Amino acid sequence: MRKLDVFNHFFPEPFFEKMIELAPTHKDMGKRIRNIAALHDLDARFRVMDRFDDYQQILSMPSPPIETFAGPNEAADLTRRGNDGFADLVRRYPDRFPGFVASIALNDPDAAFTEARRAISELGACGVQVFTNVNGAPLTSPEFLPLFELLAEYDRPIWLHPARGANFADYRTETSSQFEIWWTLGWPYETSVTMARIVFAGLFDRHPGLKIITHHMGGMIPYFEGRVGHGWDQLGTRTSDVDYTAVLKTLQRRPIDYFRLFYADTALFGAEAATVCGLSFFKADHVLFSSDTPFEPEPGVYIRETIDIIDRLEVSDEVRAQIYARNALALLKLN
Repeated sequence: MRKLDVFNHFFPEPFFEKMIELAPTHKDMGKRIRNIAALHDLDARFRVMDRFDDYQQILSMPSPPIETFAGPNEAADLTRRGNDGFADLVRRYPDRFPGFVASIALNDPDAAFTEARRAISELGACGVQVFTNVNGAPLTSPEFLPLFELLAEYDRPIWLHPARGANFADYRTETSSQFEIWWTLGWPYETSVTMARIVFAGLFDRHPGLKIITHHMGGMIPYFEGRVGHGWDQLGTRTSDVDYTAVLKTLQRRPIDYFRLFYADTALFGAEAATVCGLSFFKADHVLFSSDTPFEPEPGVYIRETIDIIDRLEVSDEVRAQIYARNALALLKLN
């Protein structure tokens, strides 16, 4: 059965070389990415891919967000290097990489939108990846909103990747996060917060064709279905200084109905219960196969464990085929 991995990560060589030159000591995720060969070594990547039958990848950039280590001028150059490099890999290895996700840097929004148009129109990108905040600013800030309109017009999805570092403290009395809580618990929270901001900003009403793929099965949202559902049906009842009941009146649906419009991937590091929970929430037509490779403890583990879980799901072969590839092929407009 064909398997199309929609959320995995790689650095094209021209991008990787420039990134190391610009940020040789970038902390947190910067440290992590410098020590994974399969992030930039094609031979290492191919050795892992060859372990799995009928397996292909849609390429995208890993963390950290470009705008966290490069100024606007450097970031514009990096995104072009990255997108050109991805397009070249897709041309050279179409059987391995049927498509790629464009990278943009939102510390210069106008340049980012221009690069998104170029990557989709000229290079054939399947969509655009953004992170859950832009140097601490919400993705729904006014200067970034044209991105949602742009992708809705192109009818291409947005890949939503979480971003948070150790400088985001666990408690207000501290200056940094401990025990990598910023990653383990902070990233699912980041994803969930950004999804909520998109919902309450009314972006799905404003752009009915908007399609967003959330990394790691929608963060915390499926597990908190009750709070997202009945809890946010009562939005405003717990707040004294803002009339949030007025926000509910502007929405055309219940809040939870908008959350089900997001797409979600299976990159859950081998967590079967979380996969079942996410599939129950988003339903089969909004779940996409993904491994998050190569961030596993040993090469290929996340791919193998994710495949094992999907193969064990109590679903029909038709649904399994949807999750593995058919949903992605339709969403990304690939043959």
